[in-house]
Amino acid sequence: MPVSPSTPSTPSARSTPVAAPSAVAAESAVGPRRIRLTMLGIMLAMLLAMLDNAIVGTAMPTIVGDLGGLAHISWVVTAYALATAVSTPVWGKFGDLFGRKRVFLSAIVVFLLGSVLAGAATSMTALISFRAVQGLGAGGIGATAFALVGALVPPRERGRYQGMTASVMAIGTVGGPLLGGFVTGHLGWRWAFYLNLPLGLLAVVWCAVLLRLPAGRAKARIDWPGIVLLTATIGSIVLAASWAGTTYAWGSWQILSLGAVGVLGLVLFVGRQRRAAEPVLPLRIFADRNVRLVCVMVFAAGAVMFGATLYLPLFQQSVQGASATNSGLLLLPMMVPIALVSNVAGKVMSRTGRYRIFPILGAGFLALSTALLATMGTATPRAVTGLYLALAGIGLGFLMQMTTTIAQNSVEPRDLGVVSAATQLFRTVGGSLGVALFGALFTHATAGVTGAAEGAPGANPGSGALAQLPAAARAAYLHAVATGTQRVFMLAAAFCAVALVAALLVKEVPLRGKPAGPAAAGPEPVALKAR
Repeated sequence: MPVSPSTPSTPSARSTPVAAPSAVAAESAVGPRRIRLTMLGIMLAMLLAMLDNAIVGTAMPTIVGDLGGLAHISWVVTAYALATAVSTPVWGKFGDLFGRKRVFLSAIVVFLLGSVLAGAATSMTALISFRAVQGLGAGGIGATAFALVGALVPPRERGRYQGMTASVMAIGTVGGPLLGGFVTGHLGWRWAFYLNLPLGLLAVVWCAVLLRLPAGRAKARIDWPGIVLLTATIGSIVLAASWAGTTYAWGSWQILSLGAVGVLGLVLFVGRQRRAAEPVLPLRIFADRNVRLVCVMVFAAGAVMFGATLYLPLFQQSVQGASATNSGLLLLPMMVPIALVSNVAGKVMSRTGRYRIFPILGAGFLALSTALLATMGTATPRAVTGLYLALAGIGLGFLMQMTTTIAQNSVEPRDLGVVSAATQLFRTVGGSLGVALFGALFTHATAGVTGAAEGAPGANPGSGALAQLPAAARAAYLHAVATGTQRVFMLAAAFCAVALVAALLVKEVPLRGKPAGPAAAGPEPVALKAR
């Protein structure tokens, strides 16, 4: 476990790096106001990636109508998710080796390049390829953003800024579909990608000017074999999760082969990381119990988050008759509590230095909310669904940002990038595997009625096509959707129960924070050289 700040003289492996005081010195030197201004640029880049995914999802029907290629539409999402997942740990390691600011800005540029190319795509094949480029950039943004926050602000003080991240997530989730509908309807689908340029360029300039970090290591050896093995492993897992039960049957040779490649790749990757001089994902970070427990919790949170954003709007539009036009607002009861609770919990953590109770509350609220969501039927009012969503939002608010802080506080400062990337990776893989399992349950529940409701389910369930069905067929379809939703959240509740057990096992380690006096403030501000 990490050494407590109260015992700096104790010799240990964790006390060797001197990077921990740099974050303390950074905040001490520039003050909270400058930190907030700097973090605003980081948050703009995070918002860029979140908005893009939601906007593109809303624009997909129009894109297919223009470019064709309906049979390959799933690859628009799969290529992005696959590139994001396989690149996340690599970007995180590069940030630790070559400087997080430099890598962060490079990731934004890659994302903007993919956006420009995707906006100019003339075929579905080209669009899929350019979405993969976007995914590479998004992986870098996600991997280094939280590491930058960790380098700027010590864990004890980080709760004061936690609400900013939660607010960005809420804005991206709710505002993305609304903005996507407006942009697609008034400017055309290509502007769903071109819209990234002004926001992205603003983030680049903002961070280039304001972001200041201590100089990084000059020499580095890149673990290329480890990168190749990690790419093959994660790629196989994400593809199997994306295709299982949809493109191919769970027991098909394609899915079984991908599973076998994933298992073999994992074994070889672990062996490589034990021998590599500069491993891309150091196994030492998983030696800490809290890091392992955080990975379990973010895996479950990712699965619940992806499942809720995918299947709850479908249930609300189909069964409860909500409007598909304002689909982004359907999740508002969940997103608002995320921002509010995360902000309050962060401030309490900064004031008291205590945090163990928050992941326990988060996992507990998530388990309760998913269990309640699993009871919804065709007669459940929208207000009741909104209440259950609010409980889920409270759980995610307690859990999501706090887990990153716990993980970063449990490793050496030199591993901030890789541990941040690891949590992002487990969240992404949890979402991918969760959606695959949820999709299999939902598809099985609705398999007997989708033919009768041809044209109504899935793509636009809130349209008039559903109302035009015969009463018996409509009732059967609505019952099947409700049953499928119940099964999805039964499994989500099981995930949350595992996360609750993990949260109960977390050991509260003193948070690194600002020292009591000026003498312990670490390096002088002059050491804060941009990198």
